[in-house]
Amino acid sequence: MAACSLLPLTASAGLFDDDEARRSILDLRGKMTEKADKTSVLDLASQNEALRQEIAKLRGDVEVLTNDLSTLQKKQKDFYMDLDARLRKLEPQKVVVDGKEASVDVSEQKSYDAALSYFEKKKFKSAIHAFSDFLGRYPQSGYAAPAQYFLGISYFAQRDFRNAINAQAALVKNYPDSPKAADAMLNMASSYAELNDKASARKTMETLIAKYPDSQAAQNAKQRLSHKK
Repeated sequence: MAACSLLPLTASAGLFDDDEARRSILDLRGKMTEKADKTSVLDLASQNEALRQEIAKLRGDVEVLTNDLSTLQKKQKDFYMDLDARLRKLEPQKVVVDGKEASVDVSEQKSYDAALSYFEKKKFKSAIHAFSDFLGRYPQSGYAAPAQYFLGISYFAQRDFRNAINAQAALVKNYPDSPKAADAMLNMASSYAELNDKASARKTMETLIAKYPDSQAAQNAKQRLSHKK
């Protein structure tokens, strides 16, 4: 009977132990869960902060790249504008020569201007060389007729009357419609006169009067002929 009376107590004690164990386990689980939750929150916060820093860095990088791109675009724009300006300078330009429009390129214009500069400074020997070189390089130039005329005048100034006649004769032959053709013939007549070839001088002036009757050169030729009678 004593043994039997102890059985309920033992069972109660075992049951109590099981309940305590369960509560301990549950409590431990709760603490672990709470700790895990706190750890997760901390991890998330840390990750969020890292992401914010990364985003801020990326925004900074984007801003730098945007500024670099803007600077590069401006440089490219300035480069192409400068290149376009340079190319325009190299393109043939429209000029008016003796009342007619002509297209000349940069080197052609420079060559003619250099020769004309020698002529205007009365450096006739250099002018002869420069105009001869110009005509050889640009025979179809809009400046060809005046270059031929100034070549003849330069020869005349050097008292090279034969070459003066040849240069002006080439102008009259190749550019008969040039405003300088009549003056070229008058210069030819003067060159013949300097060579004491009076017959050729008279014939040239008579041809000038017949061919270009309204020119000032023709009026000058008439006066010279009237003085010779």
